[in-house]
Amino acid sequence: MTTVTSEKRAGGPETIAAMYTISRGTLANMRSQGRGPRFYRRGRRVIYFFDDVERWLRSEPCLTIDSIGERPNK
Repeated sequence: MTTVTSEKRAGGPETIAAMYTISRGTLANMRSQGRGPRFYRRGRRVIYFFDDVERWLRSEPCLTIDSIGERPNK
């Protein structure tokens, strides 16, 4: 298991998978399909910046009535 300290700003797929409970296979599939969080390649190594992953996670929220503060008209 990979331990991440708060000083780190980036990590590989195994780090992202552990921190955000997204499987490494899912990350690999999304990369091959051109989907998912922004990533970088350095040789054969894949790197994700935590800011990019968090921005991607927050990009499409599932809105509920309570989360948008409005009630439907009855």
